Amino acid sequence: MTKDQAKQRGGEFNDLVSDYGAGGEFHQHAGEGGDRLTTAQGVVIADNQNSLRTGAPGPTLLEDFVLREKIFHFDHERIPERVVHARGFGLHGIFECTRAIPEITRAAPFQSKGKITETFVRFSTVAGSKGSMDLARDVRGFAVKFYTDEGNWDLVGNNIPVFFIQDAIKFPDLVHAVKPAPDRGFPQAQSAHDNFWDFISLTPESMHMVMWQMSDRTIPKSFRTMEGFGVHTFRFVNAAGESTFVKFHWKPRQGLQSVLWDEAVKINGADPDRHRRDLWEAIETGDLPRWDLAVQMFDQAFADRFDFDVLDPTKIIPEEECPAEVIGTLTLNRLVDNFFAETEQVAFCTQNVVPGIDFTDDPLLQGRNFSYLDTQLKRLGSPNFTKLPINAPRGCPVSNYQQDGHMQTSNRKGRVNYEPNSWGQGPRAHPLEGYVSYSVRNEGEKRRLRPESFADHYSQARQFYISQTSIEKGHIRDALIFELSKCEVEDIRVRIVAHLMHIDTDLAAEVAQGLGLPSMPDPAPTSGPTRTDLPPSDALSILKNGPISFAGRTVGVMVSDGVDAAAMSSLSAAIKAAGAQMKIVAPAIGGVIDSGGTLHRADEKIGGGPSVLFDAVAVLLGPDTAAMVARNPAAQDFLRDAHAHCKFIALDQAKELVTASGLTDKLDGGYFGLTTGDDITDFLDACVDLRFWAREATLAH
Repeated sequence: MTKDQAKQRGGEFNDLVSDYGAGGEFHQHAGEGGDRLTTAQGVVIADNQNSLRTGAPGPTLLEDFVLREKIFHFDHERIPERVVHARGFGLHGIFECTRAIPEITRAAPFQSKGKITETFVRFSTVAGSKGSMDLARDVRGFAVKFYTDEGNWDLVGNNIPVFFIQDAIKFPDLVHAVKPAPDRGFPQAQSAHDNFWDFISLTPESMHMVMWQMSDRTIPKSFRTMEGFGVHTFRFVNAAGESTFVKFHWKPRQGLQSVLWDEAVKINGADPDRHRRDLWEAIETGDLPRWDLAVQMFDQAFADRFDFDVLDPTKIIPEEECPAEVIGTLTLNRLVDNFFAETEQVAFCTQNVVPGIDFTDDPLLQGRNFSYLDTQLKRLGSPNFTKLPINAPRGCPVSNYQQDGHMQTSNRKGRVNYEPNSWGQGPRAHPLEGYVSYSVRNEGEKRRLRPESFADHYSQARQFYISQTSIEKGHIRDALIFELSKCEVEDIRVRIVAHLMHIDTDLAAEVAQGLGLPSMPDPAPTSGPTRTDLPPSDALSILKNGPISFAGRTVGVMVSDGVDAAAMSSLSAAIKAAGAQMKIVAPAIGGVIDSGGTLHRADEKIGGGPSVLFDAVAVLLGPDTAAMVARNPAAQDFLRDAHAHCKFIALDQAKELVTASGLTDKLDGGYFGLTTGDDITDFLDACVDLRFWAREATLAH
């Protein structure tokens, strides 16, 4: 079509140079034979660049249905964001059963070894909005949708095995308290403010969760390096109708890893999408994230003799008392095709279970079962949200008498829309194959109450704290001091310290000192003394459950022109052999030329790729350009931050940068020269530990 012909079809194409080829020919972007741009009704659009007008210039005509439909749809693109877990990232994957347990549950994914079940997983932060940063100090959501051949099962959990509250009736208060204050609309994605800590100080059942929240668990290095938990006690039910209690754990194959608070702050500035980007790059490079699904299974006799109520969502069952047995592996292997259609529109509901999975009387779980369906209706606008491809069952047929409503696409044909009917048409319930709830006898008065077995709020909080290494205890202390220092009301700080007195008196004293309290408060009132006989549990420590190799990690290598070609080649090969990645940081994004004349393209520019983005760093400079790099403030920050964050550091021709960074007298066992091949091996062997923690004691806090 020529330009003149296009005008005759009603379109003005002034200055649309990109739409014309040589000779003035007008080309649709799709190309000849490609897809035609159409309206939602399928009408091919002739001009998508100009509104229909009377004259040029002139008023736009109301009859321009192309314009109206385009703007109408744009105006309605956004749906209400989730009240909690608004910022999320989703991926497709598969679950493989590695140990069949049909004698324990009839749940479809666990019926035969090697059975594959399609999944969709959404990770999220809880408190922040969709536009908040990834590395907020916050609980992370870990929700898994299993598309089983007996229906969809949603395991909607977190990266922490306990929760703030024992009863769902308090959930709106918790969320209101941690979200931005209604009068000022801030702070965003933070718990370091008066409202949150005021609520916590008046809700002692939250103290166990608070210890987890103030630990490094809430600033994970990556979604790939955090655990997931079902939080509640559920039931497995077998074909004979027999029940076994179960708690679900996702164990990351890459081991646990978190960042320091100072790192989190700087990562949020350098790359607020860090966790999203990390997952995206892992899938694109073939470094597929994996978790083992482990289950704690126990009977009523165990529940009766356990020290705490297994239905209390603020409590755990230590793995030393009930081992977590691996029964399958989750592998994330595919990116979404469209973020909105999949990650935003996916609807998880705790009540979505399949035969073989059942609920318990955990009051928080019961409330969630009520809440989630209502939430999805509000967000997605119709009870037919299950028709959306991301929510629709995939491994089994769907047949029922539900009809009409917004987005209904599958009304039944014919006259029958009810059951029972005598027409011999339509589906019927199936008592042998259908879902049957586990039979439990309940007796008691109808009252608003908590069981006495829920009354101990401090003993497991203490157990969590004493299970940490000294490094991790220090981080919890510092987090409490930082968060509480943001509270303007001193009485709130005092009340929290009073709670800490029941958990660990030394911790309480250190926090009080850090806050500058004039005196120690009396311990908070409690229903009974904190138990001191609960032993430490290694499973509760991040540092005791770190990686067994450096695979999946990244080394940031700062280089400059003239860098030793052999050293670059050897380091690159060794990093690759370790299963890790090397990212080159250079003075310019165009890269550097090594001593052998080879160009190495940069992944990041100095200043754009700070050391907080990497697990370990190396500095390899050219002899003639080392002084120039040493004068660069961003290069100095790169090295100083790596030192401050206790990272392992390899150096070659970097003496001037070390001096300019003020680190000449601070080199320690976490530093490595790169003179020989053995030096590179020693460096990467040390990197398995991720941090040179001995350095932290030498740093000023």
